[in-house]
Amino acid sequence: MSGSPGYRLVIGNKNYSSWSLRPWLLMRMFGIPFDEINVDIYSPGTRARILEHSPSGKVPALKVGGLTLWDTLAITEYLAEQHPEFAIWPKNREARAMARVVSAEMHSGFDALRSEMPMDLVSSKPVEEVSKGVARDVARIVEVWKMSRAAYGNEGPFLFGEFSAADAMFAPVATRFRTYGADLDAHGDDGTARAYCEAILSLAEIEEWTQAGREEMSELGTPY
Repeated sequence: MSGSPGYRLVIGNKNYSSWSLRPWLLMRMFGIPFDEINVDIYSPGTRARILEHSPSGKVPALKVGGLTLWDTLAITEYLAEQHPEFAIWPKNREARAMARVVSAEMHSGFDALRSEMPMDLVSSKPVEEVSKGVARDVARIVEVWKMSRAAYGNEGPFLFGEFSAADAMFAPVATRFRTYGADLDAHGDDGTARAYCEAILSLAEIEEWTQAGREEMSELGTPY
């Protein structure tokens, strides 16, 4: 995007990089302008190219003047401080605390889901039987979504009603559930998780990101 106030967001391949999607979606949903720096993370020399932008050698990274932030939650907190005009975290104190809790859980947990069901936006890979680890992760995510929606979601279709940072954190999970055909009913869903996935996946911003992922895959000559 042009006309930015100095934000440059370093991201990886849109088909695969779930962590890149999170700050990108957050900034787009709140209308915070930025310039994209795209790095193909699956080609030779990737780490060296990323190190030109981020000391961690990983994406995403947010660059603002001479400042570089290379952690998604740190990026989120920085943007929340810089843009108090937006409810990046929910306005209600209790809801805001819970949004941070579930976002931190997403940030640090669900290893089985991450490793066995990596983000692959443009593919359809239904899995008939998942591992015990994935089953636990899916059930816990469904529980988090149901709890959040029941307690705080009465003002909109997202986890805390209106779109917040928590939704940016969980958005890649909704894409994983679609890609792998997750049976949410078998993991405790009462319809809440399915409706939440639909709310995320129907966002124009998600479709824009997905279309870019398709174009990237086509350019690489990869069938999908």
